[in-house]
Amino acid sequence: MKILVTNDDGIYSQGLYALAKNLKEIGDVYIIAPDRERSATGHAITLHHPLRIEKIKFFDTNIPAWSINGTPSDCVKLAVEDFLEQKPDMIFSGINRGPNLGTDVLYSGTVSAALEGSILGIPAIALSLTSYENNDYSYAGEFAKKIALKVKENNLPKSTILNINIPNLKKDEIKGVAITKLGIRKYQNSFIKRKDPRGQIYYWLAGEVIEENLDEDTDVGAVKNDMISITPIHLDLTDFKAIDVLKTWNLDNSRHYRYNTLNLKIKER
Repeated sequence: MKILVTNDDGIYSQGLYALAKNLKEIGDVYIIAPDRERSATGHAITLHHPLRIEKIKFFDTNIPAWSINGTPSDCVKLAVEDFLEQKPDMIFSGINRGPNLGTDVLYSGTVSAALEGSILGIPAIALSLTSYENNDYSYAGEFAKKIALKVKENNLPKSTILNINIPNLKKDEIKGVAITKLGIRKYQNSFIKRKDPRGQIYYWLAGEVIEENLDEDTDVGAVKNDMISITPIHLDLTDFKAIDVLKTWNLDNSRHYRYNTLNLKIKER
């Protein structure tokens, strides 16, 4: 089993190290990741400057690893479409430092890298540890192996990735695994406004997290209850119910024009 591993925290992150080392126990691992932190880049791809790839020594391992001066989505796209000699069987993105829950998945470089893999027809998984300090990635890495073997055995639905959030707890402290839907995470007072020494105004994006819908069947609620959250995310964002609603708006002016013209001709005859 050939596994491509990437992230958005940068190629020298501890989460990537833990993920790659664990997955190496069950398959051939290749690392292609950003040369520096690319958090919150969403599904951005690089169009306006060249991408450069550099082979590196990955910590104390012999895992083949390359850094790219691009985004997480760039890493996956370049790896699959050109750089790797053989298409990987699976893609893992992570282990992210901090959660990727609810509506935050739209901003996440970690989740977007997995989505890029799905666009390319490869089963993909995004993993995050739900804390920022004193992180212990050991159990999250162990859980990644379990998921990889399950995905190999059962496959994933077409165009679907798994977004997994794991509490920063010891294995025996985790209260279970929940299959969840996305919850809601919003931010209050998102921008801090300041002045520089020259009197020019500038802003820092920050804000206090507001979490809504903490039901256990949401990813936000599951991790609050010390459970691992696994959320299937589908590429198709279409609201199919809204299609029927919009059809009642009578927006097709060309059809209306053709209809009126036909009536006019009938009356003239």
